[in-house]
Amino acid sequence: MVEFEYPLAFLLAILPLLVHRLLPAYKESKNALQVPFFERLVSVSEDKPSQSATLLKRRKIQWALVVISYLCLVAAIAKPMWVGEPIEQKKSAREIMVALDLSGSMSEKDFTDEQGNKHDRLYIAKQVLSDFVKQREHDRLGLILFADAAYVQAPFTEDTKTWLALLDDVQLGYAGFQTAFGDAIGLSIAVFEQEQSKERVMILLTDGDDTSSKMPPVKAAEIAAKYGVKIYTIAIGDPSTKGRYKMDLPTLEKVSEITGGQMFHAMNRAELNQAYAIIDKLEQQEFELLTHRPRHSLHYWAFGISFLFNLLAALFVFAGQVKRSKRITELLTRTHGGPNE
Repeated sequence: MVEFEYPLAFLLAILPLLVHRLLPAYKESKNALQVPFFERLVSVSEDKPSQSATLLKRRKIQWALVVISYLCLVAAIAKPMWVGEPIEQKKSAREIMVALDLSGSMSEKDFTDEQGNKHDRLYIAKQVLSDFVKQREHDRLGLILFADAAYVQAPFTEDTKTWLALLDDVQLGYAGFQTAFGDAIGLSIAVFEQEQSKERVMILLTDGDDTSSKMPPVKAAEIAAKYGVKIYTIAIGDPSTKGRYKMDLPTLEKVSEITGGQMFHAMNRAELNQAYAIIDKLEQQEFELLTHRPRHSLHYWAFGISFLFNLLAALFVFAGQVKRSKRITELLTRTHGGPNE
């Protein structure tokens, strides 16, 4: 359908009528042709001479061309737009931030695949995350990496291919070898606030104890709860590990509890897959339905038609002048045998 962006412009259509009614007629002086045989010229042409000014009148077709041209110009100023059928786009209101541990303990090869091959924790975590993300249609995903410090690897995006490519590039040692998931929580809060996210979910995957955070994890979780961030923590690996690779399951559970999330402990890939499946069921997607109607301007068509009719009107005027010139020449020839005699 056609809509006009500036419909008030059609008020210009009455402007010529107001000018015609309120302003005096335009008068223009023209050069006269003086001939010594004026009486003979009048008798031959059968026109009656007049001592007053004459009012030139346009033919009906000229009036039609001028009126149509002006109306097309007014329509162009009103800017006609072709509005297409509504296009609906479904957009998820949920944004999920994945925080992945890159500490030295992630190099432990205590996970076995279906073929019985041993793999380190980071390799299995990346594989399971890849499967998880491929099912996150419409969700906006972000990725934070943390070890000695936390940094954003991928901002929130719906482009899962790019997100997976950035995840695939992750290697141990990118951010050091300690564990700072308290800082990762704090960074995620800042990212959620910057994006003004509505539904905020964080998945924190770690295999160790927080050893280098500037902000304690529990305190970070309390702040996250105030900002509406729900945190699901996933602990991977053997909880009986001692020393620098020990796991702090109570802290992870406390972090999830404070924010209204849940903690999962995965000893193998199957349990890790199950943890993501449960999170997917707990966090139901909420969609925003966006409607868009494509719009294309048609004003250039109106300008083109106006120009065409103006050109035709000018051709009629030119043709009339040529016709009058020929008539004068014929009269001069008939009355005096030629214009130069």
